[in-house]
Parts: sequence; C-alpha cells; structure tokens
Amino acid sequence: MIIVTGGTGFIGSNLVAGLEAQTNARIVVCDTFGIEDKWKNIAKRKLHNIVPPARLFEYLNDHADEIEMVYHIGAISSTTERDVDLIIETNFVLSRTLWNWCARNGIRFVYASSAATYGDGELGFEDNDTPEFLSHLRPLNPYGWSKHLVDRYVAGIVHGEEKGTIPPQWAGLKFFNVYGPNEYHKGDQMSVVCKLYPQVAAGAAARLFKSGKVGYEDGGQLRDFVYVKDCVDVMIWLYQNPQTSGLFNVGSGQARSFKDLARATFAATKMPEKIHYVDMPEGLKDRYQYYTQANMKKLRQAGYTAAFTTLEAGIADYIATYLSQDDQYC
Repeated sequence: MIIVTGGTGFIGSNLVAGLEAQTNARIVVCDTFGIEDKWKNIAKRKLHNIVPPARLFEYLNDHADEIEMVYHIGAISSTTERDVDLIIETNFVLSRTLWNWCARNGIRFVYASSAATYGDGELGFEDNDTPEFLSHLRPLNPYGWSKHLVDRYVAGIVHGEEKGTIPPQWAGLKFFNVYGPNEYHKGDQMSVVCKLYPQVAAGAAARLFKSGKVGYEDGGQLRDFVYVKDCVDVMIWLYQNPQTSGLFNVGSGQARSFKDLARATFAATKMPEKIHYVDMPEGLKDRYQYYTQANMKKLRQAGYTAAFTTLEAGIADYIATYLSQDDQYC
C-alpha cells in the first residue's frame, strides 16, 4: 500500500497516475476536494481508498503493517498565501509529524520541498542537505520558508544535531517550476504555459512581465521549467531504489526565459508570435526570483539516468495531448 497526501492536486494526481501505471501497489489518496472540479484530476484512477486529512493518522495507525511508502505531496503551495499560521500548520507541522510517524513505524517517506527554499538564488541552487549550508538560505515568502523549515528539521536529525529516528528511506524533493496536466484548479498559481495557451490559441498576444533588474531584458527572466512527467519519473525511481535517500533538486537543469516559453507555446499552437510586456505588480517585485536553475549533479550521482524533457518538447506534448483536447486530464 502507498499513501499519497495531496493526491488530488497537481503533482500528486500525476504521481498517482504514474504509480497506477508502473506499480502493483494499492494506492490511497489523502486530500480534500472542495466544490470545484479537482475530483477530475483522479477520476480515471483505480484507488484503494480516499482518506480525508482529519482522519489521516487514524488510517495510518490502523494500516501501519500494510503501508510500504508515504509520498507527502500535500501542502499549501501558493507563494502568495498570507495566512502564515495556516501555512506552518499545514506545511511544516504536518510534515514533521509524518516524518516521525514513518520513522517510528519503519516506513519509507518522500516529501515535496521546493526551489522556493533557495530564496533569491544568490547562494546558488545546490541541493546540499547539511545544517550549515541550509542555515544560510533565505526564502522570499512564507511558503518557501515553511518548506525550508522541513528541510532543516530533517537535516538536523539526519546529521545528528537533533535527536530523532530516520525512516528506512527518505527523500526531500526540491521541485523547480513544474508545469503539466491537472494544474487547472490552481488559479493564479497555474504555470505560465497553462495561462498563456488560451490567449495564444485565441489569437491574442502573450503577456509577460517587464524586467526590473539590470541584465535581464523584458521577458528574459530565467526559470528552470520542468515537465511534471519528469517529476513523476523521479518519484517512481525512488520507489524502485529504496537504498537511495537524500535531499534532491528536481528540475531540468536548464534555465530558460519566459520569452522562450512563450515562443514554444506559439510554435506548439501554430500561431504567429505576439508578445506584450506588462508591469510587474508592486507586491511581487521584492519577492521575485529572476533566475533559477537546478544543479542536478547529486541526483545523477545517486544513479538517476533518465533524460529530462526539453522545454519545447514538454510544451508541445502538454498542448497536443492535454490543453488542446476536450479532456485535458491525465
């Protein structure tokens, strides 16, 4: 049995689809649905059970001898969320409690961290899990900080600075800018590809932020865009390689500009390029990352050999297989 928290969300539902396709495990999703169409993210899946978050630990305790692995993907993932108490309770306290439960019960544990933990990137994007290195990172928003707290808590135990036990396998995954199917419920937090496609398909111009930093042209801000299918492949590889533990970046390893992304969207949609640049909102300017690029050396050294999808290939597949279809779900 495999537990996936956040299994109806963007990355979580893609993971559930991958697990169903590539393993024989019974899959249990822990999440909420609300009143929107989020249920469609897992409507095609065969599930062993769906557990509401309020009953998660009751379910874990009742089935501890059956559970092989916990993927903790659920979180408040909005980088603009301002209720810090809610963010900490959901993203830090729950992650900490799940880590300890898995450690006590000898169950493998993989959790979602984030590239937002790197802050403005001045210290680089090396997935170093030592307490000393992590102590110098300064996330730019409460979401990034909450994920950073989890990484530091884990590092303290793993490196012996804090008392505690360690699950038989553990991994924290620093996801970079993920895009792909099943993100439609995320509103303003959807990927730029998902936001641009309806505009581009309708013949309108793509709207990108102007630059406010010397050295970056308008639309030239750089991100490590990673296709969600690649993220799933990494997570399933960890399931297949129980000897591998650590804090790992999950990105393409290539920084690309938003202008590159827009051009790839026009190309995949077979529409002429039209790009307009708009002012960045005032509230975003002091929290904006101009450059991210995952250092993928550590994951490669751990034995992961699969290629990562190029931006052009990923966007082409996303649009052709999902965004342009009546059924956009994986």
